[in-house]
Amino acid sequence: MELSRRTVIAGAAAAGLTAAAVGGTAHAAGGRKPVKELFGKLGDGTKVYRWSLENGGTRMKVLSYGGIVQSLEVPDRRGRYANVSLGFDNLDDYVASSPYFGALIGRYGNRIDKGRFTLDGTAYQLSVNDGENSLHGGAQGFDKRVWDVEPFAEGSDVGLRLHYTSVDGEMGYPGTLRAKVTYTLTRDGDWRIDYEATTDKATVVNLTSHVYWNLAGESSGTIYDHELSIAASRFTPVDKGLIPTGELAKVAGTPFDFRRAKPVGRDIRSAHEQVLFGQGFDHNWALDKGITGRPEHAATLRDPSSGRSLRISTNEPGLQFYSGNFLDGTLVGTGGRVYRQGDGLCLETQHFPDSPNQPTFPSTVLRPGETYRTTTVHSFGS
Repeated sequence: MELSRRTVIAGAAAAGLTAAAVGGTAHAAGGRKPVKELFGKLGDGTKVYRWSLENGGTRMKVLSYGGIVQSLEVPDRRGRYANVSLGFDNLDDYVASSPYFGALIGRYGNRIDKGRFTLDGTAYQLSVNDGENSLHGGAQGFDKRVWDVEPFAEGSDVGLRLHYTSVDGEMGYPGTLRAKVTYTLTRDGDWRIDYEATTDKATVVNLTSHVYWNLAGESSGTIYDHELSIAASRFTPVDKGLIPTGELAKVAGTPFDFRRAKPVGRDIRSAHEQVLFGQGFDHNWALDKGITGRPEHAATLRDPSSGRSLRISTNEPGLQFYSGNFLDGTLVGTGGRVYRQGDGLCLETQHFPDSPNQPTFPSTVLRPGETYRTTTVHSFGS
């Protein structure tokens, strides 16, 4: 019989066993604040800290630089821990060559066509950093900023509150945006992200997280045998520059049909035009649930070899599934091995890419007096 992670931990606690007996060091039972240590310094001398936190059998390490999740450890069906997120073991690599490993993304997750949009009759030109397009907030997005971090331990939860103020005109975006992102580890080991933002001028905002997942463990090989389901009947096709055409296409009969779980690699070599454009999957799925008042199921990922699973719930209308197509063997991960194509995948909850230029897509406009709020919950199992 396969035991879930929570069953193993609860059973050990009832028997008075130490956490080491179920595959690891002590778990926080709630109430223990995250631990802070110096991780490195930027070129200008700014200190970057790493925070370690654990709860409910989940362990995380988070950097003040970019709000980066440097590692996230969960047990397999036998209670053995592994880091299931891709990343680096040093700050220099994050600064020099990171493809957004584990980072907080803003002001706008995903692509904006040619880095341009018009809002209330005013045209804005953003930082262009992906060919002729703007990607993930531009050349110096939120992933490259040092966040103020406040640890907390409240009731059975532990976590971090991250704050960053993006000034008017930063990367071309209008308005001073005050962002607050809360990472919470719950007593059940769920990782919850609550995003908030306010502005003093009409702007656009689309925050997300860019963790690369490999539930078999980082540096273990490709994720092509991972089984993925996405609760979406439609996706947003793109042009050669990976900008949405504006269409909401049906997934039925295409490689993009993940309504029932299937291996990620099953159709990744398909000759379908959209797969060729993305060199794999790098597309937004329009979730059937749409925008919801509370987080609802969006996707489930499972690794058959370890038994680990990840269930994602969100109140966002979209999910960008990126299958790690551009990992090219030039980056060395925390496990000391190079990352190659398909060694990790991203499941980014979001509004749709290029929404500021697509009037039929859900709006990403935020105005003074309003508060941007969105939540995503990652639930782990084994």
